[in-house]
Amino acid sequence: MSLSSRTVVVVLCFLFVIAPYFTRATTDGVRARCDSKQFRNDKHFRSCIDLPVLDSYLHFSYVRETGVLDVAYRHTNVESSSWIAWGINPTSKGMLGAQTLLAYRNSTSGFMRAYTSSIKDYSTMLQEGPLSFHVTQLSAEFLNGEMTIFATIVLPSNTTVVNHLWQDGPLKEGDRLGMHAMNRDHLKSMATLDLLSGQVTTTKAANDNMLLVKNIHGLVNAVCWGIFMPIGVMAARYMRTYKGLDPTWFYIHIFFQTTGYFGGLLGGLGTAIYMAKHTGMRSTPHTVIGIFLFALGFLQILALKARPDKNHKYRKYWNWYHHTVGYVVIVLSVYNIYKGLAILQPGSSWKIAYSTIIGVIGLFAIVMEILQFNKRWGGLCCKKSKDLEADQTACIDV
Repeated sequence: MSLSSRTVVVVLCFLFVIAPYFTRATTDGVRARCDSKQFRNDKHFRSCIDLPVLDSYLHFSYVRETGVLDVAYRHTNVESSSWIAWGINPTSKGMLGAQTLLAYRNSTSGFMRAYTSSIKDYSTMLQEGPLSFHVTQLSAEFLNGEMTIFATIVLPSNTTVVNHLWQDGPLKEGDRLGMHAMNRDHLKSMATLDLLSGQVTTTKAANDNMLLVKNIHGLVNAVCWGIFMPIGVMAARYMRTYKGLDPTWFYIHIFFQTTGYFGGLLGGLGTAIYMAKHTGMRSTPHTVIGIFLFALGFLQILALKARPDKNHKYRKYWNWYHHTVGYVVIVLSVYNIYKGLAILQPGSSWKIAYSTIIGVIGLFAIVMEILQFNKRWGGLCCKKSKDLEADQTACIDV
């Protein structure tokens, strides 16, 4: 490679590395600050805050003696088929107990709807209901990809610090509010707000715990269901053709399959239950497929107890069942891992890493299929050719 070619490659690699940082910096520069906002209804607020995540801003005016808080929560870069929410939690930090203001654009009429909802449990559907404090002048608007909620809230007098949170999510069919995303920004959209100074302190402990659980869930399931299971299947399919590896292939197969199943059961299902309890995760295709996979895995374990001897007349039927269910588990596992990555959104590096690993496993399987083609299918082809020759001989004799 010439010097000039090397220089070009180095420059391209350098640009590839710095491109994300440059894009992020450019985006932050384009992002409008809250103090430059002018509202159409001539509303003015004494304070404004650029919230740390979700392209959100909070404008407010507060009178300490009366507890009256005029607020405008503004969410930019949001689609019309989305809902937004901002709330105050008077009892704790986090979602449970939050008194929220919500808004969305009616898909039929096109008008904005704003209402209040008190979050009493993690499985909330964000139904309309009264709050623990008085709310007046509640309204909302949507303009140029920007959704805003206006309200006047009456807090207990002399309140100075509140726990607040903000969120967005998709609007489902029939104007049902869908669950918000589970990526880092959506889990970090809560903070402590000083109403006098305007200082925002991000809430860390609960968010960091949930992020850790989320990452453990994704990692355990990807390794157990998406890596160990395929390796176990390949051990049984490709190692058993070599007589010298019998019964080693069987023990390797059992090790990877049982480790994958029980590891996924303890780590994957356990963390899923924890997330469902603490975030209100609802039934999704990803959840249904996961439960179905655990059921199929359990059936595979039970099938081992009913396995006939090698020379039993029903052994071939057991093999058909066992192999078919095994391949179904592999396909659904890989598919569901990608579904989970789309839901949790841990970062592109996770998807790249898993895609690389599963790609290597798939490539190895293709190579082994080619190398073992004659062993696996050669006998069948010879049998068919012999049957064809026998038929032709019978026709000549006739």
